[in-house]
Amino acid sequence: MLEIRSLTKGYPGPVTALQGVDLEIAEGMFGLVGPNGSGKTTLMRIVAGLLEATSGEVLLDGEDILTDPARVWSKLGYLPQDFGFYPHLTAAAMLRHILELKGVTGPKGVKAAVAELLEAVNLAPAARQKIKAFSGGMRQRLGIAQAIAGDPRLVIVDEPTAGLDPEERLRFYRVLAELAQDRIVLLSTHIVEDVAVLCRNFAVIRKGMIIARTTPPEARESIAGAIFEGEVAPEELQELHRARTVTQSLIAEGRQRLRIYEPNVDPPPGFREVPPTLEDAYLVMMRTGGLPGAVVSA
Repeated sequence: MLEIRSLTKGYPGPVTALQGVDLEIAEGMFGLVGPNGSGKTTLMRIVAGLLEATSGEVLLDGEDILTDPARVWSKLGYLPQDFGFYPHLTAAAMLRHILELKGVTGPKGVKAAVAELLEAVNLAPAARQKIKAFSGGMRQRLGIAQAIAGDPRLVIVDEPTAGLDPEERLRFYRVLAELAQDRIVLLSTHIVEDVAVLCRNFAVIRKGMIIARTTPPEARESIAGAIFEGEVAPEELQELHRARTVTQSLIAEGRQRLRIYEPNVDPPPGFREVPPTLEDAYLVMMRTGGLPGAVVSA
């Protein structure tokens, strides 16, 4: 169990990056979704023991990460937004170097540990390939390989699919899903699709505060019957954005369409009720500061 209690982080200015974050996260994949600048990376770095908190507690299976981070580092794996690899090295050489720095040998030695990790992230065929020739998805999978070295209890993954093409993203989803079967995986992202595909539970963070904790089905159900879609003329766009809660603006067959959240009054003429998506629910949370039916914090 990962327990985050009343966690705050302030900077001179004054700037408060985190404002009393409370979360309890059990084994499996847990998503933390929010826009850029919402405090996601600050939270990830504090949980990883790389950044001091202003106040609060972070406990991993009862052990205090904040008081003595080095004590639990062997139980942590971390893939930050930007992981620096040496481009001239092969995947196997780079991973071997990282394992030696971490002090991870494995029961059969470092060479066998490298081979097992590359196999786990589907990079065994590229073991002798130089990293400078890797695609974005291959780099991310190599990053996951180093993060799971030593079989950590908690794996923290920060914005892992940003910049990946659809095929690479699906491949990476499979790797992440396998990781979460027997450990805690904390996934930080601003891409709602990541949460929809991978996470049974997730929290939404905005301006350093957890504004909702829920599940994808609960989030969609909480706005069922209140999402409407319709075609609009260009001259109507500005007024609809001003007067309604627009969740998505779409172009379909060259025509402008809007999805709106309207729980209390009738939708505009020509709009019809449609099934809500997780993207709709997330955008409602961003605009209203919460979600009907969701459980705030934990």
